[in-house]
Amino acid sequence: QVQLVESGGGLVQPGGSLRLSCAASGSITEINAMGWYRQAPGKQRDLVATITSSDSPGYADSVKGRFTISRDNAKNTVYLQMNSLKPEDTAVYFCYVRARRVLRPYTDYWGQGTQVTVSS
Repeated sequence: QVQLVESGGGLVQPGGSLRLSCAASGSITEINAMGWYRQAPGKQRDLVATITSSDSPGYADSVKGRFTISRDNAKNTVYLQMNSLKPEDTAVYFCYVRARRVLRPYTDYWGQGTQVTVSS
């Protein structure tokens, strides 16, 4: 199995910063894409940022210039640095990885979610 453990969420004032981490563990042989989604109350889950195995990032328009995604392949970990946070960034943030296990095809795995609240 593959487990994803997220950390770094919390309460922050508008304009503040947070850094989310997501570490993947288990019988992983290879990780392709990694990324973050978020879901606000009553809304659908939306893509925030992704990063490919060649470290090419992609961002939702709403976070460009404020959020930075990165990965540490040696640690099977993806990060999301969030700066200049706004109240509309409030949501549960979910990480995902597209990974392979021995003799298995690529599969998307999801973290349990971490709450980010931006409020004064």
